[in-house]
Amino acid sequence: MNDFMLGNLIVAISAVIPMFTLMSIGAFVKYQNWLTDEELNHMNRMVFRVFFCCMMFHSLYTTDIASTFRPKLMLFGACGVLIIFTLLMILIPRIEPDNRRRGVMIQAIFRSNFVLMGVPIVANIFGDENIAVSTMMIAIIVPIYNILAVFALETFRGGKFALIPILKGVLKNPMILGAIAGALCLILEIHIPKPVLKPVGQIAAATTPVALIILGASFKFGSTHEHRPQLIGCILGRLIIVPAIMLSVAAALGFRGIDFVTLIAIFGTPCAVVSFAMAQQMDGDSDLAGNCVVFTSALSCLTIFCWILFFKTIGIF
Repeated sequence: MNDFMLGNLIVAISAVIPMFTLMSIGAFVKYQNWLTDEELNHMNRMVFRVFFCCMMFHSLYTTDIASTFRPKLMLFGACGVLIIFTLLMILIPRIEPDNRRRGVMIQAIFRSNFVLMGVPIVANIFGDENIAVSTMMIAIIVPIYNILAVFALETFRGGKFALIPILKGVLKNPMILGAIAGALCLILEIHIPKPVLKPVGQIAAATTPVALIILGASFKFGSTHEHRPQLIGCILGRLIIVPAIMLSVAAALGFRGIDFVTLIAIFGTPCAVVSFAMAQQMDGDSDLAGNCVVFTSALSCLTIFCWILFFKTIGIF
């Protein structure tokens, strides 16, 4: 193996191993019964409402807007998600007769775990100080994910899609609130005293490790025999087909460097963990949704590594 290939291999390994090491620690914590399911739920709620809010605020407040504002990246990411969702809304009903599975399958394929597993990939390759571009994309992609997921699940449940309540819910999302607060303080040049900003930064730095440990501790394997074909389809769609198409188009359009790796984080990461809870709450097939999260998360260790190694080798970043 020449030095070039070895260097690319090291970059790919460095991007994936830290993330799955933290998840493995979480799985070990669960195996030892050091945390109950109720305690995990409380910790998960704290991370979502406090840690992610602080991470978004600190990242945007301390960033240089001139160097991180990417209108082309924002447009491509948003349009990519919308196009994938639209195609799935047309295709899935033609191949899956069960309404309880239709919405779940659509959500599993179009909605990635960008926040929990995507941002760490960017940080592991470019450093924690360079994740502002990715956290900026959270403010664009997460609201789109939330609205489209509710639309899909409500459509196949036979319920009523109410846009205004959904938008209100999106605006109450701690990540969005943190992003808005950080952006406003930056734009209005509001000075945050160092004794206040420092602990916020410390919480922001701890967000990803704690979230990944909790994610690893939360995994539960369920029976797959009742929905194996659907599960396989979701795995292939989420980890192979969607990233293959979207990343190829992105490379052809000239995305490079941290912008391209951010797109790997959006389109190449596994199913969003929250998709399981949403399926439960909205009468979807929660067993299928749970297995989509577990199996795509486990297999993404290999697929993310391969995508990073491939695009690094051909010089995209």
